[in-house]
Amino acid sequence: MRRIARLCYIFFTAWRFGLLPLLRDLLKPGLRRSLLSILCWVSPGKHLPRGERIRLTLEALGPIFVKFGQVLSTRRDLLPEDIANELAKLQDQVPPFSNEESRRLIEEALGQSIEEVFISFDATPIASASVAQVHFGVLRATDKHPEWAGQAVAIKVLRPGILPVIDGDLALMYDLAKIIDKSSEDGRRLKPRENVAEFDTYLHDELDLMREAANASQLRRYFVDSQKLMIPEMYWDLCHTNVIVMERMYGISIGRTAELQAAGVDFKKLAADGVEIFFTQVFEYGFFHADMHPGNIMISLEPETFGRFISLDFGIVGALSESDKNYLALNFLAFFNRDYRRVAELHIESGWVPAETRVEELEGAVRSVCEPYFDRPLKEISLGIVLMRLFQTSRRFKVEIQPQLTLLQKTLLNVEGLARQLDPDLDLWKTAKPILEKWVDKQLGWRGLIDGLKAEAPMWAKILPTLPRLLADSLAQAGLQQKKVETGELEVLKALLLEERRTHRLLVGTLLFAGGFLAGILIITLGVH
Repeated sequence: MRRIARLCYIFFTAWRFGLLPLLRDLLKPGLRRSLLSILCWVSPGKHLPRGERIRLTLEALGPIFVKFGQVLSTRRDLLPEDIANELAKLQDQVPPFSNEESRRLIEEALGQSIEEVFISFDATPIASASVAQVHFGVLRATDKHPEWAGQAVAIKVLRPGILPVIDGDLALMYDLAKIIDKSSEDGRRLKPRENVAEFDTYLHDELDLMREAANASQLRRYFVDSQKLMIPEMYWDLCHTNVIVMERMYGISIGRTAELQAAGVDFKKLAADGVEIFFTQVFEYGFFHADMHPGNIMISLEPETFGRFISLDFGIVGALSESDKNYLALNFLAFFNRDYRRVAELHIESGWVPAETRVEELEGAVRSVCEPYFDRPLKEISLGIVLMRLFQTSRRFKVEIQPQLTLLQKTLLNVEGLARQLDPDLDLWKTAKPILEKWVDKQLGWRGLIDGLKAEAPMWAKILPTLPRLLADSLAQAGLQQKKVETGELEVLKALLLEERRTHRLLVGTLLFAGGFLAGILIITLGVH
């Protein structure tokens, strides 16, 4: 009954904000479309721009639908630009739950009272969103952790009862997606069910705060010695699936530019550092913070860390494989060298374009996307926009865009927007190119070969001593075959001769390889010393 009531409310909200005409236009001609046409005539919001209608509807339906709109805004390869831009404006502002409830959840998770764990605890949350809210506190020392005494921390608490709400709304989203998929002429391209499934994954990942803590810990490990980025340390003994405790970070939101300017922060350096941090995460580690809006990024004003970035909220991160990184780096480099044929070849080699696609045809499409940008100064070129245009163009060639790349494109747009807000004259290419070239050289050049040999050296050091035994076993097998030959089996004789040739080749090849390998290790070692 509750599900039916919720569905009726969704339908009423869609009518109220003029969304029904858009739904009607998606449907194939028939009874459903005719019934919707009648309701569309009296829809109060039918005169608003379509993107605004969708945004207002999602905002009225609550935080889960708002979050869905935020995720959907990253799929610019599927959405018209006006709708994607409007969805990007969605703000996830949710009233906090009660102080008593927050205390209860924390005490249940930690197995102790607030007073036993914290010297002080601020019951009023500093931030509240659809999934969780954050409090500040100061830790007490314990027998196991005397160093905790007086440590300022932030406590993130999962919103109570959120899972049934999320599962209920997700079930309705799946139902609506099925209707659009089956009834819409454009449903296959919009992939409504796939988009809801992707959102389902993101949302349930955020519901496990231990996953967020692990993401933060991994990024912190990568940047522990960085002079440009700070990431809070997790207090693992106080972390659970619905409550996590982390180091409190002190700084000012990157969106408060007037305060940062008054504090004397160098905006040009800040913009360049931000781009370098992002590209280092993507190409050096293949693991990046994918929710880099101003609410999750602060700048430190402490004397010892002045001007460094502080990253928060790691519920959504992106991960790239080596092939993803290789594809992206080579695409960016080919683009700035105006080598459109290479861009087309990379699309085909990646397997995202059907193998039968004509390179010349795809090259022409890529040229039409990229060439207009070379009429502008390099500092005006947006890599995020270029990537988005490539995705949109690729739709013609039946490309299945990978979710991790659309997440990357969305994050890249955020990074570029923040960087250019700080420094309108930022030459993004000048900042990013050395990082890309260094990565390509490291992975594909002589340095890549040497690093590969170093990485594989322990394995070969273990295998090489076993080669004589393996050869002896092979010769023993040949001896057994010889006995069978003596019985006059001609076919076995042929097999034996073939086996002896193989054994001989194996022996020679192995010795040559071993000699070459050991020589290579010697050269590398001497080069290092």
